[in-house]
Amino acid sequence: MEYKLLGKTGIRVSRICLGMMSFGDPNISKWTLGIEEAKSIILKAIDLGINFFDTANVYSAGKSEEITGEILKDYRDEVVIATKVFFPLSGYSRDPEPKPNTNGLSRYHIRQAIRDSLKRLQTDHVDLYQIHRLDPSLPIEEILISLNHLIQQGKVLHIGASSMFAWQFTKSLWMAEKYNLEPFKTMQNHYNLLYREEEREMIPLCQDQDIGLIPWSPLARGFLAGKYQREEEETSNRSKYDRYLKLRYFKKEDFDIVDRVVEIAKEKDVEPAQIALAWHFSKDYITAPILGATNISHVEDAVEALQIKLTDYDIVRLEELYKPQLISGHS
Repeated sequence: MEYKLLGKTGIRVSRICLGMMSFGDPNISKWTLGIEEAKSIILKAIDLGINFFDTANVYSAGKSEEITGEILKDYRDEVVIATKVFFPLSGYSRDPEPKPNTNGLSRYHIRQAIRDSLKRLQTDHVDLYQIHRLDPSLPIEEILISLNHLIQQGKVLHIGASSMFAWQFTKSLWMAEKYNLEPFKTMQNHYNLLYREEEREMIPLCQDQDIGLIPWSPLARGFLAGKYQREEEETSNRSKYDRYLKLRYFKKEDFDIVDRVVEIAKEKDVEPAQIALAWHFSKDYITAPILGATNISHVEDAVEALQIKLTDYDIVRLEELYKPQLISGHS
């Protein structure tokens, strides 16, 4: 396993972050795995040197955090745990609408959310606490002040942000400096071979400010694994119940890029998903892509992908078919 500094935190994390969204309550999120199935995958990840785990309070209405806490409690001093706040848990339950003050980034909601997350995670602190999205109803400095209170209380070590526009992230860094606050140390953004709009402004900004980049959906929700075919009906649980899969991908140019990924994978006698991950690993500005896994082989293949060295020509071939597109993943 390779390890890299997580931005300016001083924490060394594995080049692969295991995303815990795949684990939860199948009755809530039908494509997720329960704790017994999740345990073998998570323990294999630890055995292979992965020490970075990312979840969110909203995943499977809190069940993902519960599974994360239960399985990692015996490894707490060896692992880095990240979770998030913003969305209402009722979005994953039968409640038609969230109740007042159960979502967003108000100090009121953040205080409740961290209390509940720590309980589910069975820990006294979170190593990285991230805003899942930016709350447009609040000034950025108010959000930062609320999060800094958690740092002062010892409930959070560092804070991070997720998908937003580069100007918004720049403003947050400026406000943190202006008010002498701890700034966001990481950016968890939407970035993969099918969606590269982040290369325009966000990634250069993060490079300049030494922000740890931990992209979500590096395999485009499994699309880059080559598991979906043109003109064929999707039958997997993920494709049936994950509305964002069809919403963000399945364009003609997406299939064109996947075909190229498959082509290069055959040349190197590896799996398409390994090529898509090797492309991430070829980018020095990426700390650790967040990998979702529903099988032990997914973790094993990802670790093996660290050894795949793409040539400059391979990278040109993978990137040349990309077409600019509308911003996706900010909401």
